[in-house]
Amino acid sequence: MRILFVSHRFPYPPTFGSKVRAFNIIKHLARSHEVSVLSLARSDDEAREATGIAPFCRDFSVFRVHNALQVAKLGLMLPTTVSASEAFFHSAAMRREIDLRLAARSYDFVFAHCSAVGHYVESHRGLPMLMDLCDVDSRKWLDYAAVKPWPLSTGYRWEAWRVERAERRQAQHFDRVTVATRGEAESLAAMGVGQGVDWFANGVDLDYFQPGDVAAQEDLITFVGRMDYFPNEQCMVEFCATTWPRLRQLRPNLRLQIVGAAPTARVMALAAVDGVSVTGAVPDVRPYVRASALTIAPLSIARGTQNKILESMAMGVPVVASTIAAAGVDAVPEEHLLAAANAGELAEQILRVLGDAALRGRLAAAGRERVASHHAWPQAMARMDRIMAACSASQGRVGEEAAAL
Repeated sequence: MRILFVSHRFPYPPTFGSKVRAFNIIKHLARSHEVSVLSLARSDDEAREATGIAPFCRDFSVFRVHNALQVAKLGLMLPTTVSASEAFFHSAAMRREIDLRLAARSYDFVFAHCSAVGHYVESHRGLPMLMDLCDVDSRKWLDYAAVKPWPLSTGYRWEAWRVERAERRQAQHFDRVTVATRGEAESLAAMGVGQGVDWFANGVDLDYFQPGDVAAQEDLITFVGRMDYFPNEQCMVEFCATTWPRLRQLRPNLRLQIVGAAPTARVMALAAVDGVSVTGAVPDVRPYVRASALTIAPLSIARGTQNKILESMAMGVPVVASTIAAAGVDAVPEEHLLAAANAGELAEQILRVLGDAALRGRLAAAGRERVASHHAWPQAMARMDRIMAACSASQGRVGEEAAAL
């Protein structure tokens, strides 16, 4: 089968969240199909890095855009019903190329990754088309609105309405809409979008994320994430203000390392807090995680699956997460990880793990076992294959009905 794969961020290198999911989908599909990848790059460096995808697909095209121009498009679209995401990830050159390829009937299947690129393909007919939202972004914007001051909160609510409008529209134009968790599918159902919705989990490369052979440091805890992403920034600022002082009072030698690219000024300022270090980008997060007694994911805004949780569990490092972050992982609190509903509970759960070597060992073993059984890529991709087959079958029925008219 010839598959056109369109995404908003170029899926190589697979350095975070949506790029990891997109890359693993492409790598899997390319084993049995011819996959063409079309996506955007925002810098010359990003465009050069994108060439690394060549061994994993039949062909690819990188469309260079410039942040200043994309931001200008975003501003122009602000008074309209076109979402900021669609405006920011728009390329006239990519649209022309997609239109030409689809007009030539060069493909048997269209796979669009994330709602920001749905508009490139949704007007085309006659092909099975799947939209992988990954997360329900309109709900994320509403979450932002709840914590942002006025007038920013109004802007986020406006964007939430526009993105929801796009998500609803895409549910009508695509044969299937998928997300990363059952909870995200329920969010769509709550919006009135239930027809043709399914989900397949994010996975983890269990060969890459393996337990280490060096003992962890008993007074070291770690947070991993891209640090210009608002939920990550917000949760670490909040953690250092509310939970960290309680922990340091009881364990004065405790250290926290915040590991991740592009730390904002607010995150960099946390390095001045006693016991806290901010690494910025690192070539490999695994040594930092493996050296830790536990990792934390105390997010108050969390959509879909937090890969940072899965990767830590896969490496046999216990995780303490907020209730909302833990809900995005197919794992049972107290059995595979620990969850906390507020700052007080978070401190208690962290202290439990730090003070109990047997608990650390149990969570380490159970966590990796759970990832292997519920979040390995082969299982996730097998489920996706079934969804794609159903997508093709439903398009076939539509074609037969049209021919009979």
